Amino acid sequence: MSVKFEDRPIEKVREETIDQLVMNYSHGELSAEAFERRLDQAMDATAHSQLAELVEDLELKPDTSYDSMKEQQFSPHYGEGRVLPTENVVSILSSNERCGVWTVPREITIYSLLGSVELDFTDAVFQHPDVTIKIIGGLSSLEIFVPEEITISTNVFSILGSTENKAPSMGNLKQAPHIRIEGFQVLGSVEVKVKRTIKEKFVAFANSLKGTFQSR
Repeated sequence: MSVKFEDRPIEKVREETIDQLVMNYSHGELSAEAFERRLDQAMDATAHSQLAELVEDLELKPDTSYDSMKEQQFSPHYGEGRVLPTENVVSILSSNERCGVWTVPREITIYSLLGSVELDFTDAVFQHPDVTIKIIGGLSSLEIFVPEEITISTNVFSILGSTENKAPSMGNLKQAPHIRIEGFQVLGSVEVKVKRTIKEKFVAFANSLKGTFQSR
């Protein structure tokens, strides 16, 4: 006997609702305005009935092809690459930036004095499920951008400084990487945040699907 709809985990129902919205929008059954409005409502919904109402007039449901494309889009990027297991980043009276597609080592140590460092993991390729970032800094700033599916933990000792973790860490995907940030800062700042929200990723994914289906 199947579980009652109202007894199912609401996050699972929310995920299925969003998938159905994406599927129908990508096939031209929903306008862009209606899709984004319903997507916002699905993300804010707190009851099963609210989610059910958002898709009650939609007939198309995700298929195996959709599931495969979604997994490719939202799963963490693991791959091979020529990179040492540990790497040092030195920023003294200067700035250092890593962004785009780059291979992440198992451990990164940042030495920063009167400098700034930016690490963007949005499109990074991981080789290890656990990554450690060690910070030794003074009068400096460190900005870390992560996708929402990555789990973040911080253990930074700050003296007259600040550490902010604004990433929601929705790491509920299989083998989602975990980034551990530790070390100390004197008169410095560490900020972890999301560069592209999960809503923005779903909208981009839906538009890419729409382009694929329309070109067939």
